[in-house]
Amino acid sequence: MAPQDFWQELHTPGSFDRGAHAGFYVAELPDGRQLRLPIRPLADGEHALASLIINQASFAVQDALAAALAERLRPLAIDVVVGLPTLGLTLAGAVARALGHDRYVPLGTSRKFWYREDLSVSLSSITTPTQEKRLYIDPRMLPLIEGRRVALIDDVISSGTSILAGLGMLRLCDVEPVSIGAAMLQSDRWRERLHAADPAWAERTIGVFSTPLLQRDGADGWRTAEPAGVRSA
Repeated sequence: MAPQDFWQELHTPGSFDRGAHAGFYVAELPDGRQLRLPIRPLADGEHALASLIINQASFAVQDALAAALAERLRPLAIDVVVGLPTLGLTLAGAVARALGHDRYVPLGTSRKFWYREDLSVSLSSITTPTQEKRLYIDPRMLPLIEGRRVALIDDVISSGTSILAGLGMLRLCDVEPVSIGAAMLQSDRWRERLHAADPAWAERTIGVFSTPLLQRDGADGWRTAEPAGVRSA
């Protein structure tokens, strides 16, 4: 596949063998439709992860992922969706729409002059490890989340560092989300980190689909190195 062809199309159930990982990984949505994801080798050369960059996906794929996540969140009676930058904002806004909300609350890394430094936390990302950033909330958004049932949304949960920053940010606002949501739960590396912060967080984390850590299997192929599955709260 050409790089620009990934994330552009959902395929009917059973279109691809989910046991074969050569050239792409096949993720499966709750309704059985399949999405082909590129495989990104890790630094050790022996392991890899399936990748999703949601703001490069087609609108049809974005809408399908948002609708699926919204359905998983709907029983929790979410009042407000809070989105993590940068890619999580694409999903968060779409999920809020799918839930019938008029708006959502975006967190950001660009400090406006009216932002408060005491309402910010350090933010790191597995995809931008050398960038020093801070996570902010517009103080004018506080009345929208105080005392409300909040879902914290990112596009992918991988190492868990971004989610923990988001939880820390909301803690400064005296808000504890009822759920964490993402389109993809990327391997299980995030579970230990969230469990260390609070054992309840792993159980409150909802993904549309999960992808496993992959291990090299021959020159061009990959095999699953850990079980994959969809978790819901």
